[in-house]
Amino acid sequence: MQLFLLGYLIISICEIFTVGEFPLNWKVRVAFTGIHLGVITATLWILMLNAMVGYQILDDGTLLSLGLIIGSAIVIFIGTGYIALDTGYSWTGHFDRSLAAPNRNIGLYVLYQLAPLVFLFTYFVLEAILVLRVLKERKPLIYLAAAALLFAIGQIFDYVISTHICHGTHGKIDGAFFETLFTLLSVAMVWYFWSSITEDDWPMPVASTYP
Repeated sequence: MQLFLLGYLIISICEIFTVGEFPLNWKVRVAFTGIHLGVITATLWILMLNAMVGYQILDDGTLLSLGLIIGSAIVIFIGTGYIALDTGYSWTGHFDRSLAAPNRNIGLYVLYQLAPLVFLFTYFVLEAILVLRVLKERKPLIYLAAAALLFAIGQIFDYVISTHICHGTHGKIDGAFFETLFTLLSVAMVWYFWSSITEDDWPMPVASTYP
């Protein structure tokens, strides 16, 4: 879970330079965009693998499991990031057709849009089964359902309501602001869910035994 939170932190930093109106040279913005998209896909891949670890297919925290998770995430990050950067910088010219209308880039669509949705869906299904069938608990599902709902609301703001907000505020803000907020709340719910079904190994204050 720490790897997932680290990935989310990097995503949040990248959003300052990609989603926000931070003044940047276009080449620098393209670089941040490539990193941003790659980290999003890799982070959600890590989240899905975190659900699989709960089934003890591999022992959690071992060098083997960490190596497989980090190694596969790096491969996904490089693949997604390369396509984004090649599209923006036209290194090979292979994706130049996507720069013109209707701007269709099948590679980025699969890796940035479709694959993360599959990873998320798999995560929620695996964790729901784990809680209900293995742990035989119901309370953690509240956190899990809240995480899914908050994430969905954020995506609605980003893809559906954003245009109306942008026009209504004359471009001062758009749906990305609310998408970022609801995604943050969703990540918090994922952490609460994870904490509720595991023996939390985060540093905790030790109560004094002295009067």
